[in-house]
Amino acid sequence: MGRIVAKDVEAFAAAQAQAQAQAPAATSTPVPAAAAAAGIELGTVVPFTTMQGAVSRNMIESLSVPTFRVGYTITTNALDALYKKIKSKGVTMTALLAKATALALVQHPVVNSGCRDGKSFTYNSSINIAVAVAIDGGLITPVLQDADKVDIYTLSRKWKELVDKARAKQLQPHEYNTGTFTLSNLGMFGVDRFDAILPPGTGAIMAVGASQPTVVASKDGRIGMKNQMQVNVTADHRVIYGADLASFLQTLARIIEDPKDLTF
Repeated sequence: MGRIVAKDVEAFAAAQAQAQAQAPAATSTPVPAAAAAAGIELGTVVPFTTMQGAVSRNMIESLSVPTFRVGYTITTNALDALYKKIKSKGVTMTALLAKATALALVQHPVVNSGCRDGKSFTYNSSINIAVAVAIDGGLITPVLQDADKVDIYTLSRKWKELVDKARAKQLQPHEYNTGTFTLSNLGMFGVDRFDAILPPGTGAIMAVGASQPTVVASKDGRIGMKNQMQVNVTADHRVIYGADLASFLQTLARIIEDPKDLTF
């Protein structure tokens, strides 16, 4: 059942030929099916929406900041197991990653800092994790405030609430413009690694790739399979240096690879 055989192909071809014979002659260049389905009129000039304009200004402002990037490979077997165990209670992987990041930032406050005037920087008093979300017509970053202090279950409920409000375009300014550190996760699309652009006024943004089964060698020389993900952090080099990011990523890896503190 469901198997395609020769007579199916022949019947389809005959039906297509009949449909073409009955259709009126084309008077313009055919529009690709994908474009037509999306309601896109090819060849037209489309002005930026208010959101796209804001994103454009932020991206241009970002170009004035001297940034650098550091990547790290993190084993996720323990995190995956924890997620499988508690996702039925409403816990999301986004909340787990945000919580782990926030706990690591507690130990590395300079990575949670921000520079706005080019002459000084601020050690932020709160750890507010902004998470990039694609919505119709653009991109927005709902903020999980005080993510280091909120328990994982409350954090997950808050994240769902923020996403629902973002998609309904009902977020209040303080719910998207108070982030001190940003996460951008394309892992759910199968992307294994990428770089993110630093939001103005913040110290760092972390790009998270998909966790994938990987053949690895242990310290004793044995070969095994582990789930691993690539993270890449883009940081403001006026404030944060290579050693700062390296230490932060080591701490983050320890938390994710032994995630017992994420549920307390």
